[in-house]
Amino acid sequence: MASVAVRKKEATRDLDHCDIPYYVSEFVEREVGNDYDSLRNLDNLIDKLSENKKQLEEQVLTVSSEVPKRIQNALKNAEDSKKSLSRLLEEETLLSDLISAHLLKAQPWMEDLGVLISQVEEIERHLAYLKWISRIEELSDSIQQYLMTNNVPEAASTLAFMAELDIKLQESSCSHLLEFVRSTVKFWHKILKDKLTSDFEEVLTQLRWPFVGPPQSQAFGLAAPANTPDVYSNLEMLFCQLLKLQTSDELLTKPKQLPEKYSLPPSPPIVLPIQIMLNPLQKRFKYHFTGNKQTNVLNKPEWYLTQVLMWIGNHAKFLDDKIQPILDKVGSSLNAGLEFSRALVMLILEKLAADIPCLLYDDALFCHLVDEVLLFERELYSVHGYLSSFPSCMHILSEESCFQRWLTVEKKFALQKMDSMLSSEAAWISQYKDITDVDEMKVPDCAETFMTLLLVITDRYKNLPTASRKLQFLGLQKELVDDFRIRLTQVMKEETRASLGFRYCAILNAVNYIATVLADWADNVFFLQLQQAELEVRAESDAVSQLQLGHLASMESSVFDEMITLLERLKHDMLTRQVDHVFREVKDAAKLYKKERWLSLPSQAEQAVMSLSSTACPMLQTLRDRLLQLEQQLCHSLFKIFWQMLAEKVDLYIYQEIIMANHFNEGGAAQLQFDMSRNLFPLFSHYCKRPENYFKHIKEACIILNLNVGSALLLKDVLQSASENETLNPSQPSATAALNELGVYKLGQKDVEILLNLRANWPNTGK
Repeated sequence: MASVAVRKKEATRDLDHCDIPYYVSEFVEREVGNDYDSLRNLDNLIDKLSENKKQLEEQVLTVSSEVPKRIQNALKNAEDSKKSLSRLLEEETLLSDLISAHLLKAQPWMEDLGVLISQVEEIERHLAYLKWISRIEELSDSIQQYLMTNNVPEAASTLAFMAELDIKLQESSCSHLLEFVRSTVKFWHKILKDKLTSDFEEVLTQLRWPFVGPPQSQAFGLAAPANTPDVYSNLEMLFCQLLKLQTSDELLTKPKQLPEKYSLPPSPPIVLPIQIMLNPLQKRFKYHFTGNKQTNVLNKPEWYLTQVLMWIGNHAKFLDDKIQPILDKVGSSLNAGLEFSRALVMLILEKLAADIPCLLYDDALFCHLVDEVLLFERELYSVHGYLSSFPSCMHILSEESCFQRWLTVEKKFALQKMDSMLSSEAAWISQYKDITDVDEMKVPDCAETFMTLLLVITDRYKNLPTASRKLQFLGLQKELVDDFRIRLTQVMKEETRASLGFRYCAILNAVNYIATVLADWADNVFFLQLQQAELEVRAESDAVSQLQLGHLASMESSVFDEMITLLERLKHDMLTRQVDHVFREVKDAAKLYKKERWLSLPSQAEQAVMSLSSTACPMLQTLRDRLLQLEQQLCHSLFKIFWQMLAEKVDLYIYQEIIMANHFNEGGAAQLQFDMSRNLFPLFSHYCKRPENYFKHIKEACIILNLNVGSALLLKDVLQSASENETLNPSQPSATAALNELGVYKLGQKDVEILLNLRANWPNTGK
């Protein structure tokens, strides 16, 4: 075993080779080890190893015999595959030769057959061409026969079918065939349209169309003729027949369109029967509002705008009651009233496009035109249900030169309005000063008038067709807000010396009101949509960083954020100036109170009744007067900020300049607490339930100064022990818990120790 152990020591493993000595050493160590008794099992171990050796030899012999057989089979398969491939190649070559020979032999046949196929295809084309001609002639003959028998409905249906064939042939290159079909459609369309139009106009005349008077005076509604049912039956029949001519009419009639610079939305042509119904009104419009007529004047756009609104209103009932059912019956999705309105609005658009260049640089005329157009649009949408997807006057006003002029005029008149409102005698007086419930914001007249001006501008541009135009108007509104802020700042600087005066407070109320209204507008759906549009524009132009885009997209900001920030900054500066002014007055009034002999005042037991220190009266009176004055002059939200800022300053001042600068006997501490808790704090009790919470330094200092002697000594020991143990044993509870038990949360440990040292009523301990 010793020799084995020695060999084990000497046997080190060679990782790069099959190290038999190492494995033998490991095996012996594992099976025998240091147990000499295990040597008795050597026979079994040798038998076991012999058996393993035999099995391994058998496996080697088996593998040695099988591998050659597999290799032999694989070689045989490869030979067979090679022979098959050679055979297939020979067959392919033979077949290729046969195909080439066949193609060579069949070449003449192919050439002859190609000529025949070309001839057949040409004949088929001729035949198809003749069939189309024959088909059109048959339809033409049918229309003629129907007209000869006065069967107009069938003639109209046949013409509609012919028009559909015309549409199908549009992709054909047979120009003569297309010309033949189109001329045939045009021929019959004119005949049928003229006949039906004549009959339709006759029926309309019987109904006394158009209705130029108010609805209550219309003949068909009040004094209808005896044959009214027959008239309405003819109306329906002719209307339906004219509808059948719509397809051919659209093929032959090119609609009148305004120049592309107006960017009108695409809209289908007005249906033929409604076009015919509109003819007399269009003639009246052109007669009165074009040429040299007295009714065609640039300074009276309201004449033609009002006339069109009257026509729409006068005919609305007839269109809804008589024409709409016909459209519904034939399965049309059109709305008769809207189609009628759309056609009349197109007359307005043409008139505006012609008139605007003539008055573009006359501010008074242009501004009057815009005002009248906006009134027209408002009534058109609200009263008559006109759709925003239709062409409207706003598309004309959105044309580049007209729109820029509109922006310029809008800004000019807004600035003039701002000048007049700020120079008014009532500019800084609230309209509702005598109505308490309404006058919570104490808004001066100039601020309310200015925000009304902005609201009116919003109403004027909110129906513009594109977001880019709306954003330009939004930019104008921002400019006006900034201009008004600058004007308020200028007036404020003139009033700086009287920062508690009426006008200064009115300016502050105005700033607060504008910022509040803009913040409310930021949540309005219209401005949220503009914010999204602005985000898209900025993203396309890469004008802002990804961080800013993310901030905008999160809707945490608004379109007025920059303006609101500037207004809030101005508001804070003005409030700070007011607080500082009042605080200076309070400090001046507190000079005697600072010099009070706190160390020699009589104790509470020596006084029959506690009373306010006479030296505190000027300070408290100043505070009371200024609080009452500003409560009346500032709105509630501003006054709340004011008194809280003032309370914070007074709290620190009394704590630092009076309490920490003096020593107190028992009577002095009691007097200080009485002055503060019974006189100072109640001044602010009108504005909150617990005013002492805004004077935490004073309140907690009074608690410390008025502790009885035993509690004060105990607290002093606790604080001293806490200071010593803080370095020796940091895990020990601090003095904070002890202070909290007394109601002291604001003051730190060092401050309390100083306050305790300001007490003069310590017992004589003999130390």
